[in-house]
This record gives sequence, structure tokens and C-alpha cells, in this order.
Amino acid sequence: MTQAVFDGIVVADSDNVRTVEGMVYFPIDDVAMDQLVRSETTSRCFWKGRATYWHVRGADAIAADAAFEYDHPWPLARRLVSGRIAFWQGVDIVDD
Repeated sequence: MTQAVFDGIVVADSDNVRTVEGMVYFPIDDVAMDQLVRSETTSRCFWKGRATYWHVRGADAIAADAAFEYDHPWPLARRLVSGRIAFWQGVDIVDD
């Protein structure tokens, strides 16, 4: 099992993660979506497409733009990141 943990809260827990360019992507169904708040931030990857971001809520803190997903990834990345969310910027990825 791999977990994404922020400020004492497990925000994702899965045995079906994918690592792409050093980032661990969790299936959306394995993410505690009630711990995420949609951000207005976006970015663009030349081969994955447009990323949208989420703020991650912990027990006593918020990590701004610490989760992201590719809602409509470009064809080359679809099988890798479609339907998945990755975490960074203060969210710890822990393997059991």
C-alpha cells in the first residue's frame, strides 16, 4: 500500500499507484476527495496536457496547490495519468 499523508491525515491510500517522472499518481477512487479543495491554478505539460490543481487540507494546515490531475490528458499520457491525482509540495508519499 502507498499513502499520501499531509499534516497527520491520509489523503490517499492505494495499491494501484503509477509513478510518472518521479510523481506518484493515485486512482481518484483511492483519494479522500473531502480533503481536497479545487484551486484555480493550472499548468501545461508538453506531453501530458493541462493540469488542474487542488489544495490539500490536513488536521491544522492547508498545502496550497499540493495535488494535481490531468482532466483530459493528451493521447501519449492517457494510459498513464487519466483518472489519477498526484501529490507534492509537503504531502508525504509513504510505502507500507
